[in-house]
Amino acid sequence: MARRGGACPGRGGARPSAAVPQRRCGRGTSAAMSEPGAAGPSPAAIQVSRIMRPDDANIAGNVHGGTILKMIEEAGAIISTRHCNSQAGEPCVAALARVERTDFLSPMCIGEVANVSAEITYTSRHSVEVQVNVMSENILTGAKKVTNKATLWYVPLSLKNVNKVLEVPPIQYARKEQEDEGKKRYEEQKLDRLETKQRNGDVILPVINPDRQTKEPHTVGYSQSSLIHLVGPSDCTLLGFVHGGVTMKLMDEVAGIVAARHCKTNIVTASVDAINFHEKIKKGCVITVSGRMTFTSNKSMEIEVFVDADPFVDEPRERYRAVSAFFTYVSLSKEGKPLPVPQLLTETEDEKRRFEEGKGRYLQTKAKRQAQMQQAAQQ
Repeated sequence: MARRGGACPGRGGARPSAAVPQRRCGRGTSAAMSEPGAAGPSPAAIQVSRIMRPDDANIAGNVHGGTILKMIEEAGAIISTRHCNSQAGEPCVAALARVERTDFLSPMCIGEVANVSAEITYTSRHSVEVQVNVMSENILTGAKKVTNKATLWYVPLSLKNVNKVLEVPPIQYARKEQEDEGKKRYEEQKLDRLETKQRNGDVILPVINPDRQTKEPHTVGYSQSSLIHLVGPSDCTLLGFVHGGVTMKLMDEVAGIVAARHCKTNIVTASVDAINFHEKIKKGCVITVSGRMTFTSNKSMEIEVFVDADPFVDEPRERYRAVSAFFTYVSLSKEGKPLPVPQLLTETEDEKRRFEEGKGRYLQTKAKRQAQMQQAAQQ
């Protein structure tokens, strides 16, 4: 299953990467370290680079979307953890709380180098905003192209007490407008996270031994899929909780399977809406990643993905919702041309409601894109 800017979902883990501090700094500030207690400049931007190998890609040679998402999260974790430990105080690790909408702009292939650059653009009292750009590089020709842009939010957790959120060292801004714009983004994502939590009572019931020969094609039940994964040490941070990039990689895999079952064609990722990390997932948990089709337009389809965690080690508790997100896919022919997407057949009132909600998100995104294009044309 090919994907745009990271085709077909997969599980291949990212190889060791090189985090290279850059001379330029976030939003035009210098890289000098601030004095304890004072507002300091944002740290130097970093770049994580590595070559894409066959186990990073699908049979068509396109890099898995989950691989790209994992590299994005690694770069964000490095720069935010480094910043949060830049002043005297309790040592901490930055934990991923949210990823804003991410568009896959261009495919990346085996043999190309992925250059992932990250810089801090805003800090609140307890969170860090990191903006990440991904650029592919053909090392034979030197050709480069932007494949992804993403915004991530992190919170610093104490190494001594993982339930304690520490304060973030403030940064200086080149212009007052930058701080105001960052504060506006912070308030918007905070509101959206609260709205998403209210929807967390929804569940995707697993299909036990599904017989797809007897199910109606293009229904929600026909394509819905689940993946069960035992969280091991290699999935976790120093604190013993799952890396956000590992979780996103598994979500990408399930969403791609749902899209492929619905279309039975070559499918590619068009975008990932905001991914909200509601609760930490501890080592030893069994996580269930579930995906279902919620909406289709003529040329795109929306898949809702949940991650539920079952703790079994040390502190047994009830299953809880850890992560949720919406993925958007399009269908392509063998020649790479867009194909019509089969209409989703809704059978229950809940499915019809989710379809209308998805249609609203689709129209809202389409309107925003058209407004941005008009604004760019006028400049």
